[in-house]
Amino acid sequence: MRKFIIVILASLVLPAAAEELLNYPLDTVNGEEVYRYQVEKSIGLYRIGVNFNVSQSEIIRLNPQLRERGLHYGEVILIPTGRKVEAKAVAVVAEEPKAVVHDAKDTVAVQPTVIDTAAAHSTAADSVVVDSAAVDSAVTETRRVVELALMLPFESQQTKRSGNAERMMEFYEGALLALRDMQNDSTLFRLRVYDTERSERRVNELCDSTELDSVQGILGLVYPIQIERMAAWCEKHNVPLMLPFSDDMDLKRYAQVLQFNSTDQQEADSLCAWMVQQENIHCVAVEVREADIASSIRTLRKQMTAHEIRYTGVALRDLMNDSAEYALDREKENLIIMHSDRYQHARMIMPHLEKLQEAGYRIRILSQYSWQKEKPVLPQVYTSMFTVEGEHAVYDAMWSESYKNEHVCDLPRYDLLGYDLMKALILHLQGENEVNGIQSMIRWHQVGEGGWQNEGVKVIEN
Repeated sequence: MRKFIIVILASLVLPAAAEELLNYPLDTVNGEEVYRYQVEKSIGLYRIGVNFNVSQSEIIRLNPQLRERGLHYGEVILIPTGRKVEAKAVAVVAEEPKAVVHDAKDTVAVQPTVIDTAAAHSTAADSVVVDSAAVDSAVTETRRVVELALMLPFESQQTKRSGNAERMMEFYEGALLALRDMQNDSTLFRLRVYDTERSERRVNELCDSTELDSVQGILGLVYPIQIERMAAWCEKHNVPLMLPFSDDMDLKRYAQVLQFNSTDQQEADSLCAWMVQQENIHCVAVEVREADIASSIRTLRKQMTAHEIRYTGVALRDLMNDSAEYALDREKENLIIMHSDRYQHARMIMPHLEKLQEAGYRIRILSQYSWQKEKPVLPQVYTSMFTVEGEHAVYDAMWSESYKNEHVCDLPRYDLLGYDLMKALILHLQGENEVNGIQSMIRWHQVGEGGWQNEGVKVIEN
């Protein structure tokens, strides 16, 4: 049976009830038996003490770090059982996926976590540590070792983590499944995981250290000030950096950067190509305040002019007053283009557009992918990087096997994005630039002699 360890920065556990305490992992520290307890959301030291029938001072005695920084969601702490046993070190080899939580050891990032997707070792003594050096020589002789890094704002040092941090965890978990899925007899993957928070300093210290010297590819980073610094480091060290969320990098400057999100120019070109192919369409631009015009709309308007695609303008107030019929065409389908990407503006005019539709006008809205959760009634056209629809049965079965739960969330799924992009990074390192992902069809195109842009954006008609 293939052996591997999956290490998760944080995972949820059920609330501790007195009769369930023995179900927590047991360990021995200095001749004392202890539970290893993973801190739940919205629980304090007092409640933990009550649940385990132990004083707060006893918990702090075994976890002295709590004196200085307090309790953090997701970390593993030691709880005394009150029993004395002979202390001994136990070697552990993971036969099944196992969750291990690492505490932050410094201010730079979460202690780097190494995920060996085959024959890894861990040691259980005073703490559970995945040993990045403990790979059998027989394994390294027969397998190529690929070291990767994942850098995302997990907010592990925050007492209260945001919804964005939860999405980052989903992204991380999907990336782990990609590593598991792509492992084979010739390649051994190691993954270093860093919590970049919102700090430029943390990324700077990583770049100034030797921590990343053996890393062959990096996935992640969210904030522009962090991305620029890491992109410069990657250029110097010839290491690919794949960006999951940014869409405004100057790729001509950074040959090592791969940008997943589409640019305004890409989306405008795709929409104009779609409009030119429509034989019976009439474009209507709903004008709001100039300050509200989204940059993407400015780019689209410029490209429509370049492609000689004409449109009729109508003021928002006229549409609200049901006096916009002069701008519509009864013989054609009217594509309504908001000069804003704010759904609140679209929501304002929806009832009026529905009235016009009832009066016999054919109407379609130029929408945003993010509006899909609002479930607009009228037909839509929008661009999206998430173009694949279908069953995820195999993936979801793998998720359930690894994490022992069913995954439920809105689209786009961040775990699927993590899966697709980790797979894309590995394939790029292998010289392949097309990825048939679960949620995305990724096509890398080199910008001049610089970085790589995903051309997988498509026009979706609903």
